[in-house]
Amino acid sequence: MADLQDSWQPMGTLQALYVRMGDEPEPRSVAEVRALDGYGLAGDRHASSLSPRQLLVAGTDAYQRWGLAEGSLRENIRVDFSTSELASGDLLRMGSEVVIAITFLCEPCRLLERRCSGTLASIGRDRGMLARVLRGGTIRRGAGVSLCRAKGPAFSDQWQERVQHVACAVPEGSWISYRQLAEMAGVQTAYCRAFPKVLSQLPERMAARVRSQRDAPGVAPWSGAGFFDMGMD
Repeated sequence: MADLQDSWQPMGTLQALYVRMGDEPEPRSVAEVRALDGYGLAGDRHASSLSPRQLLVAGTDAYQRWGLAEGSLRENIRVDFSTSELASGDLLRMGSEVVIAITFLCEPCRLLERRCSGTLASIGRDRGMLARVLRGGTIRRGAGVSLCRAKGPAFSDQWQERVQHVACAVPEGSWISYRQLAEMAGVQTAYCRAFPKVLSQLPERMAARVRSQRDAPGVAPWSGAGFFDMGMD
């Protein structure tokens, strides 16, 4: 990323780190964590090479504005500046080595509503931004955070558009399962039942690349190779 050396703008400080290990019911606060290239945070249940939701970045200002209890947003990283102005494709550098790429807005969920009544309909972009690890290393609490604007590919905040985007990226002659499509689009598998309607808006040859395993016996699905490539060294 030598071409980015002069593009970083200091933004603030990393205030808190959380990792949710395996079946643990709640994220745990840690002083440092290892970020793995293209995979996520080591040991975190959301780590996956096929996911645009490897980690969640939230701002301290959201906690103050909404009167939230510690960890209510279930973020992995909390920073001391607002995340509401971050955009898909922006890069954040933490310390001197780790770089993450912002993917899209984290939509408020009913779990957040149960934790803090009244926030579901109004918290909006204060919920935080999802991201992928572009360059790994050790992330430490208290590290400086810098911003590089819009150097990566942009993802829509609208899940339907992301589903269509993934389907269109499947190479000709390959296929993808509904479950993998959900993971790569960053939605819960419960959304799969709505996929046929969303995919019906695409050309038939593209929509036909999404199918169930039973419709492609013995044929491995698309690996997703290259879909999240940033196009940078």
